[in-house]
Amino acid sequence: MTRLGKDRTGHRTAVPGGGTVVLSWAARSDVGHRRTSNEDSVVVVAPVFAVADGMGGHAAGDRASAAAVEHLSPRRGTRFLDLATLNESLAAAAKDIDTLAQDIPVGAGTTVTGAVLSLADGIPVFAVFNIGDSRVYALVGNELRRVTTDHSVVQELVDAGLLAAEDAEHHPESNVVTRALGFRDDPRPDVVLVPVVTGLRLMICSDGLTKELDDERIRLHLTAGLTPAETAGALVDAALAAGGRDNVTVAVVDVVGAPEPPPPPVGAAPDLGDP
Repeated sequence: MTRLGKDRTGHRTAVPGGGTVVLSWAARSDVGHRRTSNEDSVVVVAPVFAVADGMGGHAAGDRASAAAVEHLSPRRGTRFLDLATLNESLAAAAKDIDTLAQDIPVGAGTTVTGAVLSLADGIPVFAVFNIGDSRVYALVGNELRRVTTDHSVVQELVDAGLLAAEDAEHHPESNVVTRALGFRDDPRPDVVLVPVVTGLRLMICSDGLTKELDDERIRLHLTAGLTPAETAGALVDAALAAGGRDNVTVAVVDVVGAPEPPPPPVGAAPDLGDP
């Protein structure tokens, strides 16, 4: 297991043109009850927060997930990360993973998901990205939203109306992903932009959490009023108590403060969001 970055409270990032984004974050990981090694890796170094879940056997999986977070780890002094740099980092990681997998018959790869602090038209956003079935959730107030969509066989069945969402984790192919970083495939991340607003809480996790806890239990932990460190620890503990069948890794990122969005131009219709 590779971890890059330490827990932080009140990390400040100046926004070009004025204003400051203030973040607090923490990450926790556990090998679980049934695994002999932890193939998850995590990076929590602003402006990058990501979790990777390795595949290909314990040595290969660990090295693959490590390559993902090492290439995603930002250079010192980087305040915001653009999507071109994100894609370049993922491509470099995939190249390294394919090199280390040359002598591994089954190949090697990793899921990877996370959020990078970026700018869209000068306004701070989180660019949430994912490859595979690790997830990012966003909490605003008491409302929890799953930002990412799993790249998995069972998700395709759910999307096609052939499987109920509540039955997905118990399906015999629940561990089969349809997209990964490595396995000699070009990285194809999905990217969703999430506005950076005060009070937003992001939770990034490997599937060792979501195979044990449903979304409602996750929401209850995220809304309990605890710090990122306490929340990440409580989520990992809950996954272990529910069975701990896999490695479990959780990162929690809180937006403590953010610039107010600019007013719309005169005469522009207000953005009312989703109905």
